[in-house]
Amino acid sequence: MAVCPECENALSIDADEVEEGDVVLCDECGAEYEIVSTEPLEFTKMEDEGYEDEDSSTFAAEEEE
Repeated sequence: MAVCPECENALSIDADEVEEGDVVLCDECGAEYEIVSTEPLEFTKMEDEGYEDEDSSTFAAEEEE
């Protein structure tokens, strides 16, 4: 399950329905994330200025058991 690093809310991302480059939004805090990989599911926070910060991190969704 993907979790928002900002507010720890569960993100509803279905890896079968997204593609690399898609943008997903956290329903709780409004943070935007870009999908960087679907296998495994990984995403990175989008910066407000329209470019990624040098310190931006990529987050991986936990695998469901």
